[in-house]
Amino acid sequence: MEIHLDPVGGMAGDMFVAALLDLRPDLNAGLQAALKLYSLIGNVECKLLPHHDGVLTGSRFKVHHAEHGADHPHDHNHHHDHHGHQHHDHSHAGHDHGHAEYDRTHAGHHDHVAWRDIRDALNRSALDGETIRHATGVFEKLAEAEAKVHGTTPENVAFHEVGAWDSIADIVSAAWLITQLGAAHWSVGPVPLGSGRVKTAHGLLPVPAPATVHLLKDFDVIDDGVGGERVTPTGAAILAYLCKTGTAPGRRVLKASSHGFGTKRLPGLSNCLRLLAFERRDEVSAFNGTVAVLECEIDDQTGEDIAQAVDRLRNRPDVRDVVQMPVFGKKGRMMTHLQVLADPSKSRDVAAAMLDETTTIGVRAMTAERMTLSREQETVEHTGKIYAFKLVDRPSGRTAKLEADSLTSTPGAAARRSLRRLLEGLLKKKRGDLL
Repeated sequence: MEIHLDPVGGMAGDMFVAALLDLRPDLNAGLQAALKLYSLIGNVECKLLPHHDGVLTGSRFKVHHAEHGADHPHDHNHHHDHHGHQHHDHSHAGHDHGHAEYDRTHAGHHDHVAWRDIRDALNRSALDGETIRHATGVFEKLAEAEAKVHGTTPENVAFHEVGAWDSIADIVSAAWLITQLGAAHWSVGPVPLGSGRVKTAHGLLPVPAPATVHLLKDFDVIDDGVGGERVTPTGAAILAYLCKTGTAPGRRVLKASSHGFGTKRLPGLSNCLRLLAFERRDEVSAFNGTVAVLECEIDDQTGEDIAQAVDRLRNRPDVRDVVQMPVFGKKGRMMTHLQVLADPSKSRDVAAAMLDETTTIGVRAMTAERMTLSREQETVEHTGKIYAFKLVDRPSGRTAKLEADSLTSTPGAAARRSLRRLLEGLLKKKRGDLL
């Protein structure tokens, strides 16, 4: 599957989540369960609501915080660095995207959630590895943009607590849904810039907000004559992490569309993010561009330290996978061969990380063509727990495999084998002839 985003009204985190759930409403229950696995948003409740703006129909994604007692402003991104240089009040933007008016009784609240604490909580959570990787990647984009605005480092960026929890919920929700959909390619059409001013603790700033400008670098943009804040920093961070501009080349079949709405009404324009889902017509296996292959050998580093280096490399958002294997080197010495698959545009950065994390003194780099099978995620519920399957379209037919992490809490090989058969039966009953 390939997904193209059409930011008709703009782009915000909640609009993105709403569009994905409008495409796959069956994932809503699994998302609610997944959000409870992340401690920083333990008091957050999310709702998927149908929406009709008089022209188009779709969905809205609303966040409720138990401590605040009401649906809170969504995706305001009230974030600033650790010294409080920036405090966005996006409720003053001309056309808010899916956000209620900000409750200014919280404006003097000075607690912060540091980016490093968000990252550490993600790594400690029970969320699956791919969701953690995607969420970390989006947050890194956001922290890097804020650091550039304020002349500091991402490690020193903190997010205002009142404005953070809803954006955290959006980003974690987006990451989990990206994992479930398993799309081979994401793209986005021209992004509306908007216009006007945004009120901050230090005066008025232009729209798009400074962090959003950094995040939208190299994206195609348009001015459609509709002002206000059309793209929020969280929305821009998702685009910067996930999307390439334009559409993927070649013949495709349009399979579905969906709409994720914000609450603000735009003059003469639906305030929605439209999603288009495609499948390749010509072949089951889809050509997925290129991948950077980086390799080296290591003969003077302990196994413990190599394991830590591999974990750090694998957690990078620009790394697709890391493989290590034993090989024989000069004089018959046992060595470790390390192979890293990475984003081709980031190959130099990844090579530098390999040279820092390991004791090797050289890295070989090449670019390889990559073929991937179409795949998607599916979930089943049993005794109140959500289990995830990966569905893969092979030339001989579709296969389904239970994610191994789903069985980590089940003791005993026989018990796991029995549970796996039971869950496979539930999946077949749910999907019918699709398997």
